[in-house]
Amino acid sequence: MGKTAFLFPGQGAQFVGMGKNLYEQLPAARKLYDQANEILGYSLTDICFQGPIEQLSSTVISQPALFVTSLAALESLKATRPEVVERCSATAGLSLGEYTALVFAGVMDFQEALLVVQQRGLAMQEASDATPSGMVSILGLEEAEVEKWCEEYRGDETLQIANYLCPGNIVVSGTQAECERLAKEMMEKNVARVVPLAVAGAFHTPLMRPADARLAEVLAKVTLKPPRIPVLSNVDAQAHSEPETIRSILIQQVLSPVEWEKSMRRFLAEGYDDFYEIGPGRVLRGLMKRIDRKISCQNIET
Repeated sequence: MGKTAFLFPGQGAQFVGMGKNLYEQLPAARKLYDQANEILGYSLTDICFQGPIEQLSSTVISQPALFVTSLAALESLKATRPEVVERCSATAGLSLGEYTALVFAGVMDFQEALLVVQQRGLAMQEASDATPSGMVSILGLEEAEVEKWCEEYRGDETLQIANYLCPGNIVVSGTQAECERLAKEMMEKNVARVVPLAVAGAFHTPLMRPADARLAEVLAKVTLKPPRIPVLSNVDAQAHSEPETIRSILIQQVLSPVEWEKSMRRFLAEGYDDFYEIGPGRVLRGLMKRIDRKISCQNIET
């Protein structure tokens, strides 16, 4: 038998109704949502289950919502296929999903991690409000080509690769004007398919300052433990065992590009061939299929 790793989704995977069946059918999932309602000070369940999607998709709501819903899906897997959970020997999460992975690996407990995620969402929203900015997905070009386009069109503004997702799928972040100019030029010249992302700002770039400083203040109050299994970091696609290193990496993550493809290729090089996407959507499964079509990646429904 091969090696098993769990993958946890990030912002953008949310949809109205996510987690409702888990809440109604699984006591362990219901407990997570009820605790979250109390900790957050509002009804996360109402927003997750009933919407509207505009509210659910806001940075301040979607991050806690995806975090809790992914852990609820994990509880479903524990209940139905505990042997899969037992044999999982590594994990990773896309951006926000790294926090879910760290909870699964025992680095943070649920309550403290949820408070960090809540403050992370607030800090990133405030940084986004301070500078009109955004993200666009570039489909069909490789890394070197995308970097050339960014160099040509950034001028004195911020425009850079923010997510290395898979071959032919790279996300660029920058000021709103530069993102729009890049998208317009690429589409007019028919060099790539360009998809503006429904996010608040230029995540994973220096435009997220001072969200990193605010996050540092919050993380300084949280107890971190060494992970019981490796957790690959978005920042460098490495597994870190020292709590203080993990703390530093999480602060850097807000400003640094997400090295998702490199992380997945590291898993594959280490012999992992059985993956589970745990949480809303099937984005990570799709990315894995673009990296290696033969690899198994199952989705645990929410």
